[in-house]
Amino acid sequence: MIVLVVGLLLFLGPHSVRIFADGWRRERIASMGEGRWKGLYSLVSGVGLVLVIWGYGIARGSVGTQLWLPPVWSRHLASPLTLVAFVLIVAAYVPRSRLRAIVGHPMLLGVGLWALAHLLANGGLVDLVLFGAFLVWAAVDFVVSRARDRAEGRERRGTWGSDLSSVVVGTVAWYVFAVYLHEPLIGVRPF
Repeated sequence: MIVLVVGLLLFLGPHSVRIFADGWRRERIASMGEGRWKGLYSLVSGVGLVLVIWGYGIARGSVGTQLWLPPVWSRHLASPLTLVAFVLIVAAYVPRSRLRAIVGHPMLLGVGLWALAHLLANGGLVDLVLFGAFLVWAAVDFVVSRARDRAEGRERRGTWGSDLSSVVVGTVAWYVFAVYLHEPLIGVRPF
């Protein structure tokens, strides 16, 4: 479990700097330069992500503490929730997306839905640590980011036509990951 927790700290820590220390972040970018900041940020986050994946695999095999037994319906609910999560995550990168304009931060909402879906479908301690950490981080970052948008008077606009590509690409990515990649990478067959 230690590897998982260290990975979460290294991954979610840099992703939380803007939430808790935006002024410090701006000072570092100004002193280091944007390229060096992004490079360091990416390096630390990348190492963290690798440790999260590796640590989850280790902990899932060794920490067998089951906190609750998820009902069957919750496993079925996880699939549509993750589908919506994939569409929202794609919408974060589609220019002029109406979904992005409405939600404001679809990546954060998508990560939150992904984490919630996995918490509903899994009841182990290691699942609570991993998915709970991502859910709390996504919720806090979403609230802070929306408040920052309002304070800055930021308005987003989008067209519904752009959302079609988010839905199509998100659905295809969800299907490919669920059917072909989830079991070999995670060790669990979702369907």
